[in-house]
Amino acid sequence: MTDKVLVSACLLGYPVRYDGKSVPLKEITWLQQLQQQNRLVIICPEQAGGLPTPRDPAERQQDKIMTVNGQDVTTEFELGAQKALTLCQQHNIKIALLKAKSPSCGNHQIYNGQFDKTLIAGQGVTAELLNKNGIKVYSELEIDKLLDVIS
Repeated sequence: MTDKVLVSACLLGYPVRYDGKSVPLKEITWLQQLQQQNRLVIICPEQAGGLPTPRDPAERQQDKIMTVNGQDVTTEFELGAQKALTLCQQHNIKIALLKAKSPSCGNHQIYNGQFDKTLIAGQGVTAELLNKNGIKVYSELEIDKLLDVIS
């Protein structure tokens, strides 16, 4: 059994996505139990990095994160990723549940940077930093794998 888990705030129903909405998991009883046991650490890396909600959509373009309007928000994304890593280190977290396809949190696929809804293999800034530091990142598309590890 693992101790604490880092979780994307939007997956728990917090309206922190770029569009001011959330994407709560349909079956979150197990997450609620972890929360009652004080085993969840909740973050939105983009907000933690200083970006407002709502905000312009952003996508990863190699080593930069650009909004649909051409604004470079790389610094904010990197700051949010660093804050997520710091939380993991402070709480000895080894597992994270982050939002799939996000330029921050995507762990296997992200959008291609052209704002045409095309997915490519890749990781968001936060997922990449966490993985490089030994924290296993899962998405909401991998709940079964995650439950095997945390139960």
